[in-house]
Amino acid sequence: MDPFRVLTGRTVVLPMDDVDTDQIIPARFLKGTTRTGLGKGLFADRRYAADGSPRPEFPLNRPDAAGAPVLVTGRNFGCGSSREHAVWALVDQGFRAAIGPSFADIFRGNALKNGFLPIAVPAEVHARLAASEGASVTVDLQAQEVTLPDGARVRFAVDPFARHCLLEGIDELEFLLGQENAIAEYESRTNQGRT
Repeated sequence: MDPFRVLTGRTVVLPMDDVDTDQIIPARFLKGTTRTGLGKGLFADRRYAADGSPRPEFPLNRPDAAGAPVLVTGRNFGCGSSREHAVWALVDQGFRAAIGPSFADIFRGNALKNGFLPIAVPAEVHARLAASEGASVTVDLQAQEVTLPDGARVRFAVDPFARHCLLEGIDELEFLLGQENAIAEYESRTNQGRT
């Protein structure tokens, strides 16, 4: 996983509330266990017509959406079933962060564990971003702030451990493996004199 420090890029606005994980990545795309290739199924039921052709009105199909790393979402994004594939699809599409009023708890946890940063902002900040489709924002994880298109800076909260892992580009297992020497030293100290 690549470290997440400062990200500057355009936004894509998905103006829908209560987008569940089945909308993000429909169940028919969950047959694999790899993280790559899932971007093609991202929002498939909304993004493509029955014949597989892109729906031009869907935000991700607009030409200016290509390569945008920040998704502006509605309320309660990622609700529904726990589905890591939803995060994998977003990352495979090129998104590294989402900014919205709120995120489902399980989705937030899955996102943070997979290098994707969900940022909850107040409603008035969200409204400004939603009205600025395609505008550039900067997400600074070290400072925990987003710089809006007008230059205003907005602070956001993130779990300290998840922040550490994102900044270092490691997951929880890699963090634990990095503690191997400290664990061995502890085990050596606590097991002295035991037979």
